[in-house]
Amino acid sequence: MTVNITSKQMDITPAIRTHIEERLAKLGKWQTQLINPHFILNKVPKGFSVEASMGTPLGDLFASSTSDDMYKAINEVEEKLERQLNKLQHKGESRRASERLKDSFKDEFNDEEE
Repeated sequence: MTVNITSKQMDITPAIRTHIEERLAKLGKWQTQLINPHFILNKVPKGFSVEASMGTPLGDLFASSTSDDMYKAINEVEEKLERQLNKLQHKGESRRASERLKDSFKDEFNDEEE
């Protein structure tokens, strides 16, 4: 998988690139295709800012985090992406069944009256 990493006001070291790729590998447990993952690393006055965006067959994911430590910000972004991916994966399961509970009680009530 190709990961696009862009940085502003800093250099991307091999250690940062490896850390990002390792954190992205954790998303592999969801068994979905990650389309064009892109990370943007910024140096801000109070630390570092990390933004990540990527597509999946279910929808797009976007997360950002600011922290005084670059690796902590990368970890927070990965956790946010994982929560979003979990939500997308289980969205169909969380919807109510086609037959609403309210309607089933009405049917039972009508059966008792007859």
